[in-house]
Amino acid sequence: MIIFELSCAHGHRFEGWFASGEEFARQQERKLVTCPVCDDARIERLPSARVSVAKGAARDNAPPAESTEERAPVSDAAVGLPAEAVAKLRELVRNTENVGRRFPEEARKIHYEEAMPRAIRGHATRDEAKALTDEGIEFTSLPDFLTRDTH
Repeated sequence: MIIFELSCAHGHRFEGWFASGEEFARQQERKLVTCPVCDDARIERLPSARVSVAKGAARDNAPPAESTEERAPVSDAAVGLPAEAVAKLRELVRNTENVGRRFPEEARKIHYEEAMPRAIRGHATRDEAKALTDEGIEFTSLPDFLTRDTH
């Protein structure tokens, strides 16, 4: 997993987590990378030297929809967003349906219109995430600071 420092045309700075530099470029080209503050799709990478690769992870595999790995806590200040923005993002995540390990199955049902469209989150293995991507089912991995329990 690569963590890029990003900035929108309005100067809002934030982090983006991507499987690779090529994946960032692909998502940016498709206007899938947007500012979490103003939703601007005019995003630029800022110079950064931070790279995070999970132990034993193949570099060309897609990331899981939501990681189950234990990570060191990331403070809100380290995320690079104002505390209010982090709180609003966490609220958005809390307002999704947590389907847990059924994420790949539920994402397919929604994609193929076998279930009502709704915001879901859950877990997928790297192989499951790759299969979803290969099928054209769009999803994103959620960074730990949005999914950990803060209560």
